Amino acid sequence: MQEAVEVRAERLAAAKLKGLGWTEAELAARRNGDPAKVELAAEVRGGSTMPLAWIAQRLAVGSRGYQTWLLHRQGRK
Repeated sequence: MQEAVEVRAERLAAAKLKGLGWTEAELAARRNGDPAKVELAAEVRGGSTMPLAWIAQRLAVGSRGYQTWLLHRQGRK
C-alpha cells in the first residue's frame, strides 16, 4: 500500500514540475526557500500522505524541519 502512495506522490510531483517547466536539475539548483518550491511542497503535501521527510528530500528543500517552517510561514501569509 505504501508503494502505491509513493507512486501517486511521485506522479503528482512530476506533474507539478512539468507545469512549472522545470527539470530535475533546475529543481535541485534552486534555493531551498524558493517560493515556487515551497508552493510545490505544499501542493504535494496536500495531495498525498507522504511524510514531510520524503517530500523534503524529493523536492530538495532541505531538512524536514526547515520545510515545516517554510510551510508554516507560507500558511500565515
